[in-house]
Amino acid sequence: MKQNFYILKNGKIIRKQNTIYFVSRKDEPAPRVQPDDEDPEFIQEIDGEESPVDLPDSSDKPEYVKRALPVEQIGAIFAYGRVSITSGVISFLAKYNIPVHFFGYYGHYESTLLPKETLLSGEMHVRQAAHYSDPEKRMVIARAFVSGAAQNILRNLEYYRNRGLDREIASIRNVLGEIGSWRNVAELMAAEGNIRSTYYATFDRILGGGFSFGERTRRPPQNPVNAMISFGNSLMYGVVINAIYHTQLDQTISFLHEPSARRFSLALDIAEIFKPFLVDRTIFKLVNKGMISPDDFETDLNSCLLNDNGRRLFLAEFNSRLDTTIKHRTLKRSVSYGRLPYLECLKLCKHLMGLGRYEPFVIWW
Repeated sequence: MKQNFYILKNGKIIRKQNTIYFVSRKDEPAPRVQPDDEDPEFIQEIDGEESPVDLPDSSDKPEYVKRALPVEQIGAIFAYGRVSITSGVISFLAKYNIPVHFFGYYGHYESTLLPKETLLSGEMHVRQAAHYSDPEKRMVIARAFVSGAAQNILRNLEYYRNRGLDREIASIRNVLGEIGSWRNVAELMAAEGNIRSTYYATFDRILGGGFSFGERTRRPPQNPVNAMISFGNSLMYGVVINAIYHTQLDQTISFLHEPSARRFSLALDIAEIFKPFLVDRTIFKLVNKGMISPDDFETDLNSCLLNDNGRRLFLAEFNSRLDTTIKHRTLKRSVSYGRLPYLECLKLCKHLMGLGRYEPFVIWW
């Protein structure tokens, strides 16, 4: 299975013939670049094998290193630093169908450089739009997204039930039991927000005092737990965009979240199902096993962000989860957690084509 490739520093991706490299400045750390700063001359190294880049001899010239990127093994590139890309690189990545996801100063998703669609289907587009336009058909799919997310939240809470979570579990079950009575998407979104609020109210008990959560804060996050949630949710969004890209689904036609300009709203829908399973469980493990500490965050006057080491820790554990395999009870073979969002997209495709009713992924083990 192809792997995600993460770039955490500033630099350039260049192409030399049929090889692409990440080029960075060696041994010269610098303060984090502010969101609106432009410093095209500054590039910084990432972890990996170092090989000097040819530069003119001069004591004033900084030393650069480069790392070859194994494109045959890369599923997507996640760029968290200031990364520039040449047109030659873009065409080369397109040949291998490799998307590049860009994230901003606060770790929020900013944009995706997607190769040309290779699985376009006019029939799928028409059917997807028809399901969105028909209120009843749309509600069937939207209910499934909320139900799947809520059931996976319950799986997490049931695992930590002995930490005094019975009241919250009962509350979410009550809301979930009313799913058939929700008449429109606005009511679904309100119920989903209620479930999330109840869920987040348990985090201080689940995390056992390792970090204080308080309440959900965004743009920017105000404490380490919020910083990890925001970072992980943006990462999950990128993973789902990859999954959708490899199907005939239209990224912009969604069912729970309203389609709008400048975002892939279908990825927001599907990501809701997997956040409790992939993002939240990553956070719980990092904190409860003492794998991450306050030293792995940067705290400003109005924000808290993962620093370079914190991002490495989070990405390493998240990627480890994506690589974990489970015996799939329908396919009767082992699949990785990272493959599950793609399988979810295929189930949605079958539903839209009238080949089977969509049932959301729910943790079964």
